[in-house]
Amino acid sequence: MAKTRPGKRDVDSYTIRGTNKVVKESNTAPYVARVEKIEADNRNNMKVRVRWYYRPEEAVGGRRQFHGAKELFLSDHHDTQSAHTIEGKCIVHSFKNYTKLQNVGPEDYYCRFEYKPATGAFLPDRVAVYCKCEMPYNPDDLMIQCDECKDWYHPACVDMTVEQAKQLDHFICAEHGSDEDVKKLQETSLTNGKAETKRQRK
Repeated sequence: MAKTRPGKRDVDSYTIRGTNKVVKESNTAPYVARVEKIEADNRNNMKVRVRWYYRPEEAVGGRRQFHGAKELFLSDHHDTQSAHTIEGKCIVHSFKNYTKLQNVGPEDYYCRFEYKPATGAFLPDRVAVYCKCEMPYNPDDLMIQCDECKDWYHPACVDMTVEQAKQLDHFICAEHGSDEDVKKLQETSLTNGKAETKRQRK
């Protein structure tokens, strides 16, 4: 957001004179782009050639359950903008590197798909799925790993709360242990240790 000059004041909205149209400042998240080239013309006006990232809600199909809050899609939409439109710097990590971050800051985003706005196509068009629900991994959601089969599960999909899952020291899915064994293991595990999340172990 632009800074207010001395002697000026910020307002939330204004009505265009002679109309009933109200103009409001947008509270939407900033646009994100990869700067591919910086140029100066003969008047020393700085221009940037950018490749835009799209948010899931801006793409065909919209935001889905497995899209993380910081997920972006690298598009093939290129543009040239004045360098003055740049508000700040952010970091768009690969999906793998993002899942290894210990602390995610406001400037951190990740990208695992390329997106073609003209056709609505994604690359890759398939990703690995996990859990009984067969959903792609969302790094914002806790998942627990079965000690036997090494598959990952959402706590809710195995009749467990997130709080219970965080307390687990070991986990065996119903497919690889009897219901009684699984229940016993979960009860004893709730007394000590913490589960490793998919984010920590991947």
